[in-house]
Formats: sequence, C-alpha cells, structure tokens
Amino acid sequence: HVQLVQTGGGSVQSGGSLRLSCVASRSTIGIYTMGWYRQAPGKQRELVAGITSGGIIHYAESAKRRFTISRDNAKKTVYLQLSSLKPEDTAVYYCDINVGNVYWGQGTQVTVSS
Repeated sequence: HVQLVQTGGGSVQSGGSLRLSCVASRSTIGIYTMGWYRQAPGKQRELVAGITSGGIIHYAESAKRRFTISRDNAKKTVYLQLSSLKPEDTAVYYCDINVGNVYWGQGTQVTVSS
C-alpha cells in the first residue's frame, strides 16, 4: 500500500501559476511511474502528465508548453508546475503512482478565474 499526500493548489486568475506537490509514503518511488490527472465537474478524469522511473515524460496536449512535471526521488515527491493557467484548467487534480496497483492522492482543487 502507498499513501500519497498532495499539497498546493488554490485559486488564481487567468495567466497565473501554481505548484502542486505529491509526497509518497514509500521510499522506493524512483522505480515507479507517477503522474497527475485532473477531473473537472461533469467530466471524466484525464491524464495531465506522467513521468516514468527513467524520466520519460508525457504531457496531454492541453498541458504542453504550460505545465511541467518533475520528481525528486530522494524527497519521495512528484511535482506539477502549472503556468499560464486558463479557466478551463479548473478541476480537481490528483497524483497517482503505479506499483502494480494504482494509488491516488486525495485530490486538490485548482480554480482559475477569468
């Protein structure tokens, strides 16, 4: 079992920035793929960005050139830097880790006003 605790998020105006953090309870996260998803009201949860153990990164088209995923394995943490935020980025953001089973963070609200 892995616990993921998220911090960050909040409310910003369009064009603003936020950083989300996700700390894992397991010390060996470096060998696992981690990612960030989001779910807007009335919509399905969607992948925002993922990062493999080898540092290969994938971004959803909507996140390219605006969001940056990174990880610090020593701190057992994955980050998502959100920049140039738009109202359509408003959603609950979740981190996840795939250790065979998938575990999720508790979610954090990001609200972008125009």
